[in-house]
Amino acid sequence: MTTGTGRLDYFGIDPLLSEDERLTRDTVGRLVDREVIPRIGRAWLAGEFPRDLVGRLGALRLFGANLPQEYGCAGMSNIAYGLIMQELERGDSGVRSFASVQGALVMYPIFAYGSEEQRRAWLPAMAAGEKIGCFGLTEPNAGSDPGAMQTRARRVSGGWALDGTKMWITSGSIADVALVWAKAEDGVVRGFLVDPHTPGFSAHDIHTKASMRASVTSELVLENVRIREEDALPGAVGLGKALGCLTQARYGIAWGAVGAAIACYEEALAYARDRIAFGRPIAATQIIQERLVNMLSEITTAQLLAYHLGRLKDAGTMRYTQVSMAKRNNVRMALRVAREARTILGGYGITLEYHAMRHAANLESVDTYEGTYDVHTLILGRDITGIDAFGAPES
Repeated sequence: MTTGTGRLDYFGIDPLLSEDERLTRDTVGRLVDREVIPRIGRAWLAGEFPRDLVGRLGALRLFGANLPQEYGCAGMSNIAYGLIMQELERGDSGVRSFASVQGALVMYPIFAYGSEEQRRAWLPAMAAGEKIGCFGLTEPNAGSDPGAMQTRARRVSGGWALDGTKMWITSGSIADVALVWAKAEDGVVRGFLVDPHTPGFSAHDIHTKASMRASVTSELVLENVRIREEDALPGAVGLGKALGCLTQARYGIAWGAVGAAIACYEEALAYARDRIAFGRPIAATQIIQERLVNMLSEITTAQLLAYHLGRLKDAGTMRYTQVSMAKRNNVRMALRVAREARTILGGYGITLEYHAMRHAANLESVDTYEGTYDVHTLILGRDITGIDAFGAPES
């Protein structure tokens, strides 16, 4: 059931991993066990992101770990990158979310769509955790429909002026650079690197969250924010480029959700073995065994899905619809597992000394961002039927 490292592995995936992939997973896992899990409940309750972790993660080159070494990144396989996301979210979704935004939503587009000068200026520092980035796509009235964005970019002498509001932005108020997407005067969406110290730019943290509390979530306001022409990403032209970034992030989420589910399952299993009720462990009852078996089956299915998706990504044959299936399946699976674990834990399950309730609350956000469960349903439905069910029907 478990590997030599203690990781849940009912179907023998571990021998399929390379030595480097196992080493990466185990190294990150030890860091999470030592530096995240013992204090994350208190940080979550206080609504504080454990920012001191950024340097530790950067020292291990865990940010943008699947990007090339020539830019200061680790150059790991996509499987190794996925295992990093799994272990970080085994600690907390907020920690994994920070790493996802840093690597998949800011570093990746700079690498894929940026100039060589932009790559050299930002990627090494971001890989080391010396600079923090945020990704500004979602707006108060444009979440699942990013094409409806209201943020505008107009050409001015020497560059651009940006006006608009972005919402639910991870790391928004602590970022050294904001990758902001705006619609230009020709109607084409473009990506821009914005210095948060630029006049007219402000970030306002959202403090009323009941989910992802150990994560910085902000609103960004841009009022006639002037940027240079060289701060536009030359290749970030068209909404499809922004959606390509989301595909990268969703890939990591599919792995991360497995980590959250494993944490909840292992906690529930240990509790069920030790908790005595009516003279015997509750693990001896049929109803608890059925719940544990269902949880394990769902986790194992998600592990296999994530593993094969990673191999497709490494082979360059991964399709974005396959990522939608993995994100949709694995996050909803983790949410079910977290809820079942909370049930098995009984009253203790609502406390932050245990982890299931925190994971369940966090996963409500993960189930929503980077495409809701229903949006991914429609993406897959369009792919298998050839019929687009998005938007209003034609009159």
